[in-house]
Formats: sequence, structure tokens, C-alpha cells
Amino acid sequence: MHATVEEVDAATNARPHKVDGRVVEPKRAVSREDSQRSGAHLTVKKIFVSSIKEDTEKHHLKDYFEQHGKIEVIEIMTDGGSGKKRGFAFVTFGNHDSVEKIVIKKYHTVNGHNSEVRKALSKQEMAGASSSQRGRSGSGNFSSGCGGGFGGNDNFGHGGNFSG
Repeated sequence: MHATVEEVDAATNARPHKVDGRVVEPKRAVSREDSQRSGAHLTVKKIFVSSIKEDTEKHHLKDYFEQHGKIEVIEIMTDGGSGKKRGFAFVTFGNHDSVEKIVIKKYHTVNGHNSEVRKALSKQEMAGASSSQRGRSGSGNFSSGCGGGFGGNDNFGHGGNFSG
């Protein structure tokens, strides 16, 4: 167990690690409460950022989130017909460590507004997470019918991320 964030960062950056001749992958600890959420133990490189305001642009997201790691893609979702921003975005990082650091804190202030951040999960990951969540109370991350309609791009099937 490591005492400081810096020690955890150093351990994750010094991969691969071997213990008794076997390669192991160190990960950040997840609180018991957070471990109940779907996808808490999955390794992903993308985050879902909700509650972003109309005046938030890609550069605002970049300025805020690049302090956590190298960003590969920023996508602010818009309505296909009107072009109006839909109030959420996806940020893809170069590695999953950046995502793990960010989601420790649920709310982040982006462009002066409070935004909620979660791991962005594919439909397949949501399905796998939901089957492992059966029988537990408090999972509450699932909604129905929200997640298609993103122009057919499979990267945006994140129905579970839209519930309150």
C-alpha cells in the first residue's frame, strides 16, 4: 500500500512489475462505494463528461483535463439535425492511468461549471458490468433507450452513463 499519490503514480509508471516471477499490474484502489458502480474495475481510456454548458468548447476541456495526461481525442456531442450541443462530451486519453486518476473525483469544474465525470463504457462493457452487478443494491447506473442515435458510431453507445 502506498501513502501518497506520488508513490502510486511512480508505481503505475514503472510497469511492468514482477512478483514471484509473475507480471502484475498495479491499479489505484477503488473505494467500496465506488466499486459498486458499473465498470469501476474496467480499464478504459475514455471518460464521459456530463453537464457541460453551451459555452464550453474543446479547448476548455483540453485545458482542464490535459493536466491528468495526454489527450488523444475530445468529442463534444451535438444534435445531428440542429447542431446544438447536447451537454456532454467524451475525452480519450493515451492511457488508462489518466482515467483512473480523474474518476477518483466525481465532479470537476470545467469552464467555471460543475461537470460529472465517469468512465465511458461501450455497450458490451455495460452488459458485462450489469451481469456482475445483479443482486447488489445501489448500482443504479442503468437507463433504457439512451445510447443509440450517435450517427452509428460504435464508440458512443453509453446508455448507462445518462442516468442521474
